[in-house]
Amino acid sequence: MLNTDDTPRLRRFDLDLDAITDPMWNRGALEFVAAANAVSLLMPAVEPYFAGAVRRALPHLDAELADTARTFVRQELEHQRQHRRFNRSLVGRFAGLAHPERRSAAVYGWLARTRSLRFSLAFAAASETIAYSLARWTSDHMAEFLRGADQRATDLFVWHLAEEVEHKSVAFDVWDAVDGSRWRYARAGALSLVVLACLSLWAIFVQLHAEHLLRRPGTWWRLVRLVLSFTFEVVPNMAVSSMPGHHPEQFADPGWYALWLTDFEHRTSLAGEVTRSA
Repeated sequence: MLNTDDTPRLRRFDLDLDAITDPMWNRGALEFVAAANAVSLLMPAVEPYFAGAVRRALPHLDAELADTARTFVRQELEHQRQHRRFNRSLVGRFAGLAHPERRSAAVYGWLARTRSLRFSLAFAAASETIAYSLARWTSDHMAEFLRGADQRATDLFVWHLAEEVEHKSVAFDVWDAVDGSRWRYARAGALSLVVLACLSLWAIFVQLHAEHLLRRPGTWWRLVRLVLSFTFEVVPNMAVSSMPGHHPEQFADPGWYALWLTDFEHRTSLAGEVTRSA
């Protein structure tokens, strides 16, 4: 059934990720794949931090938002569980990725231990805007993403991005209910973007170096084009979202993600295991 009211839903699938034989799952778009893999590498550190911040805020929320927030937490933890499975083969193929993986865990672990609830919620809300921007950007580059790719890998990434669109407002609403400081949101968003950029670029270079691609001018051209293209998507979105009165619902969603989720539930024959928040 199509989720037309944007209420987050918990979906558990067997994505068969252990059957992926080549972590560079689309040989026709290696720079794109390296960037997607770099994001995957961060998820086991990033998602629990966001989930933990929102869980800590539950006592401060009204009943309806608390129910939605609990589903958001379960979605985030399911994301990291699936990415952790994929990352095993990724780090097995590229041993150098163990270093940015450990650094990611250290950075987000430090944030979880030392930052206040208000800052952590602002960081989570702003980071979800970055994730939503990534979903919109990927939607515009979907042909490059899918053509010639291993469908098991693309299912992982499209499923995750589709749920980022579905729950784009939840962390924002939780932050707004507990804090609502736009200045704190803007500062946390800038920090999140810098941390994500540094860790992701590190992981991208490790993969492209191992594939012997960094000496090719074409690699650098495609990588710079990719980074600039995403920058022109995310920076305006972050600036707008920091303005007083803005809410994520004002962003225009790529509508096909919701349709894709419905089709994916049908394809995997696991629609009966999809649960919905009250």
